[in-house]
Amino acid sequence: MSRFKNEVTHLQAHVKTLRLGAAALFVVALLLGFGWWSAPKSLTIHVPPDLRSGSTRKWWDVPPESVYAFTFYIWQQAQRWPTNGEQDYPRNLHALSAYLTPSCRSFLQQDYEFRRSNGELRQRVRGIYEIPGRGYGDDPTSRVRAVSASNWVVTLDMSADEYLGSEQVKRALVRYALKVVRMDVDPERNPFGLALDCYASAPQRIEPPSAPSPASQPANAGPHLQGEAP
Repeated sequence: MSRFKNEVTHLQAHVKTLRLGAAALFVVALLLGFGWWSAPKSLTIHVPPDLRSGSTRKWWDVPPESVYAFTFYIWQQAQRWPTNGEQDYPRNLHALSAYLTPSCRSFLQQDYEFRRSNGELRQRVRGIYEIPGRGYGDDPTSRVRAVSASNWVVTLDMSADEYLGSEQVKRALVRYALKVVRMDVDPERNPFGLALDCYASAPQRIEPPSAPSPASQPANAGPHLQGEAP
């Protein structure tokens, strides 16, 4: 009789062990399900533009090439007035608001108000472009300075042209030092996960690139036609 009683006790202990194991597996499954549910559905990977050679990077790392390309593109779009600066400038600020920090948006809005009150926007057409020979590839270390893993200072050497009707009223060579921060808060509107934080220092006028000496010009070179100069 004792043998059967011991066998029953042994089976009861085994069933208890199986129940504890099943409960532990259930808890692990809950934890795995919570981890899967809370994991991001997509990750933004910044790949250097030059793909001629391989590149191994951490997924959260933003290479300086991507920071420069982002800054150049967004700043050029913000400063583009295709028909009328009085209408185009605020339209740009609204369209690019996801790529600007709130403080930068407020600063540019004040700049718009200042320019409008001074009559610098009405019927003005404006465009900026990179000065040849002063891009990222010409001097990478001076173009992007990493302040931290989430903050950068980007230096752009740009030429700004403005027209009033068919007459050019401004051509300025300007060096912009712009702050860029990581702001991955709205991937739907800002897939870059970066934002402009406006000026790190005041824009500076720069000298135009030195022109080649007359001796280096071809003997049959004629006078420049309108529009050939940069």
